[in-house]
Amino acid sequence: MKIAFYGSSIVSAYWNGAATYYRGLLRALAQKGYDITFYEPDVYDRQKHRDIDPPDWCRVVVYDGTIEALKRVGTDSAQADIVVKASGVGFEDDLLLQEVLGNARPGALKIFWDVDAPATLAEFRVHPDHPLRKALGELDLIMTYGGGDPVVDAYRALGAGSCIPVYNALDPTTHHPVPEEARFTSDLGFLGNRLPDREARVERFFLEPAMRLPQQTFLLGGSGWGGKPMSRNVNFIGHVSTRDHNAFNVTPKAVLNISRASMAENGFSPATRVFEAAGAGACLITDHWEGIELFLKPDEEVLVARDGKDVVDILAGLDRERAKAIGERALTRVLSEHTYAHRAEQVDAIFRTCSNAAREAAE
Repeated sequence: MKIAFYGSSIVSAYWNGAATYYRGLLRALAQKGYDITFYEPDVYDRQKHRDIDPPDWCRVVVYDGTIEALKRVGTDSAQADIVVKASGVGFEDDLLLQEVLGNARPGALKIFWDVDAPATLAEFRVHPDHPLRKALGELDLIMTYGGGDPVVDAYRALGAGSCIPVYNALDPTTHHPVPEEARFTSDLGFLGNRLPDREARVERFFLEPAMRLPQQTFLLGGSGWGGKPMSRNVNFIGHVSTRDHNAFNVTPKAVLNISRASMAENGFSPATRVFEAAGAGACLITDHWEGIELFLKPDEEVLVARDGKDVVDILAGLDRERAKAIGERALTRVLSEHTYAHRAEQVDAIFRTCSNAAREAAE
């Protein structure tokens, strides 16, 4: 089956946290025989910061950030059996949804794939006439990369026919144990871009513990943190290419996951970072969110902090030997249950069932 997938970017992770999710899942689907074309706009300097070449397992179409170019690629949806419009593409999202749905052929499976469902649902509450909310009746399926029952129930209540979470996972071909690198040496590392709905949580879970532990070293990677006040024991290194993520994860004694506020409040939303760190064999400390035990077992495969004080206490009692053991157990767990090959099995079954239903409805 042919998939036309309209997303933010698959070749660049620059200001694009969904990149590894797209790569891992679509690669696994391609291995199951799907013919995939990924459409992405040339915006936010992502093409200047590519971290992979166009892959051989899907065709990549980069279009100019103009209305004319958007409408041109929107017509391509007519050639696909499965049409996917992702959230957060970054250029005229509402118009792109309209064009993609308007050009899709009768019987094609039409999907909105929400990679930030709690934020989308919050927008609906503020803007009840949101174009996506109005288009729910035209869509065959809502898919999300997290959210659990709270997100499913909310979308169903708004009129979505079906909503199915497909969680982040590990691609062991890209995220795996590697030798440590001295430039990433630290007691605690955090990798994440500076975003409005995460900044206060980064202060609480990372920067404040750093001030309280002046004898320990902290490593901060990601875009946008320049000019942010931080203690001298924080080493800010800026954007970290995905090529260096494995070394960044495995070198510090522990690495930290900090959810965006909306995802932490909703729960059941493990970030890509959770599986990437576990896949490298890192000792992961995560902020608390409902559902973590579905993916990693607290205190054995992951350490959980409810606030900055918990981070301080965990670091004070964590030695390298225990950290290494936690990382090894996490790696074993994700390889056995949470790879993109596992997710592709789920998605393949969903596509086949829903495609048959869409074809029957069109006849």
